[in-house]
Amino acid sequence: MRISARTQYALRAMVALAAAGGLMHAEQIATEQRIPRRFCDNILLHLRRVGLIHSQRGPEGGYWLARPPEKISLADVIRVTEGVEPPAGDFPGAAAPLAEIWARLHDHEHALLSEITLAHIVEAPAGLPLAERIDEWPRPDGRS
Repeated sequence: MRISARTQYALRAMVALAAAGGLMHAEQIATEQRIPRRFCDNILLHLRRVGLIHSQRGPEGGYWLARPPEKISLADVIRVTEGVEPPAGDFPGAAAPLAEIWARLHDHEHALLSEITLAHIVEAPAGLPLAERIDEWPRPDGRS
């Protein structure tokens, strides 16, 4: 899976909003996450249009998450910035089994990214790699 700079910036902006727990100005997000301001503005506009964040104009305005951080997965953000990844394609002859392998790999990637929420990222203890904590996290769908 290739993650574009746009998606990386969107993920960083969403994590910043989750960590803030409330309103943030675009300039604050851009500065804190080292996102070029023009890109940040465009990304925030897109995230608002697709319903992941809300915004309010004016001096008391800013951006905030549309849902609680435990209800927004990394897959949710990637889906709205990257779209749905097409199937791997056709593999002729002896390479035909590769199509199933790529499809399963894609399914596993999607499953993992669907389990990790913004809350998991924000609440991860400093110094402990996320990979060591993933199996301990409750899943958004309630499965354990």
